[in-house]
Amino acid sequence: MYMIKKTKLVNLIKKYKFVRFLLVGAINTLFGYFLYGSLILIGLNYKYAVLLATIIGVLFNFQTTGRLVFGSKNNKLMFRFVLVYVVTFLLNVEALRIVDAIDIGIEQKTKMLIAGAILVFPLAVISFILMKLFVFREGSQQ
Repeated sequence: MYMIKKTKLVNLIKKYKFVRFLLVGAINTLFGYFLYGSLILIGLNYKYAVLLATIIGVLFNFQTTGRLVFGSKNNKLMFRFVLVYVVTFLLNVEALRIVDAIDIGIEQKTKMLIAGAILVFPLAVISFILMKLFVFREGSQQ
């Protein structure tokens, strides 16, 4: 029974690009949020924490998303990929800036960690749409 379920899951992952995107996205998100959280916890300002986590994350994510999701080893797509990350970075920092300005009666570090976690999903949706339509669109994988 376990082997049947495992085989079905593996086939689902291999067959559907969106499922692969979600799984790779989960790995990328955990990697990026771990970096962001670690930097916040060592006392780095949220702006710099987002910046460093984004730079390191982009390099990691380009490889995982390109190869595992879209089957692309085309390093020429890096510029478009980075543009998508610039857009999501700016959206992230602006949203965090707004949260930072709101006094909700909890410690600043805690507030910024919670805000960063909440922003993960909407930013992931925006990123997927831009990746599919702008970066790894049909014909750009060669």
